[in-house]
Amino acid sequence: MNKIISLLVLSFAVFNLSAQTNTVRKDYIEKYKATAVKKMLEHGIPASITLAQGILESGSGKSDLASIANNHFGIKCHKGWTGDSFIMDDDKKNECFRKYKTAAESFEDHSQFLMTRSRYAFLFEYKTTDYKKWAHGLKKAGYATNPRYAHLLIKVIEDNELHQYDKIKSMKELGIKEEKPKVVEPPKEQEPVATTTTDFKPVSVSDNQRLIYENEGVRYLKALKGDSFESIAAEFGIYTWQVRKYNDASKKTRLKSGDFVYIEKKNSKARIKFHIVQRGETLRGICQKYAVRMKKIKKLNGIKNENSLPEGGRLKLR
Repeated sequence: MNKIISLLVLSFAVFNLSAQTNTVRKDYIEKYKATAVKKMLEHGIPASITLAQGILESGSGKSDLASIANNHFGIKCHKGWTGDSFIMDDDKKNECFRKYKTAAESFEDHSQFLMTRSRYAFLFEYKTTDYKKWAHGLKKAGYATNPRYAHLLIKVIEDNELHQYDKIKSMKELGIKEEKPKVVEPPKEQEPVATTTTDFKPVSVSDNQRLIYENEGVRYLKALKGDSFESIAAEFGIYTWQVRKYNDASKKTRLKSGDFVYIEKKNSKARIKFHIVQRGETLRGICQKYAVRMKKIKKLNGIKNENSLPEGGRLKLR
């Protein structure tokens, strides 16, 4: 009789623990599904994969790494990391992990981590709805050392029906209103804020005390109020047609404060493999952002009409 009671108590404890685990997992999914979908729409990584990785790597947000350092994906510092760090034992003692101010920063860095490392490049050939290929691909690329990592990801996805989020085409489908990007006007007589999402530190100063920046090895400046292609060409001793060509600009193109203006030829391909087209983006704007020549990108993607970029479409950049 005592053995039966003990077994019943043990069974209840296991069931209770499992129920608690499921509740924590569901709470995590509910809290971060919108962030995962947003990153999928921006970068092309399946939301199901992002959520499943977050669940496994962070213990559904309950690990010390996630709760203290906001690191949901177990990303270590690696060479070149200049942000805050969190030290803890992992495969080795006192390993360095990245520390973020918010969980959203961790999700964005996870996307950038996969997008900017060549060993993960092949993953972006897969459809965002093919979570199984992505799971096996991550294991193949060495994201985790666990030999069952792909199967664990797939199980989490299927047990929680996370693949439903991979089919979402806009944030509206989640009942979330998409915010329009805010336009920040720079103060008068000061260097303006860049209108692109990427900003870089100055690398030099021109003879006229103009700050020169560098994007993917290509030098550029930020347009000030009153600047034109003609004035910039004269300032740097080059032809106006050259400045226009460097920036894929026509004779009708006018500069606005904060625009990137390249003063040398852009690259023929970008560092990352592709870009997910967002609402309102233009082909020229995307090429300016990644410092690539529009002619090359049009040829690579077979684009004839540059004004017909489909929202959510995948634009090859290399």
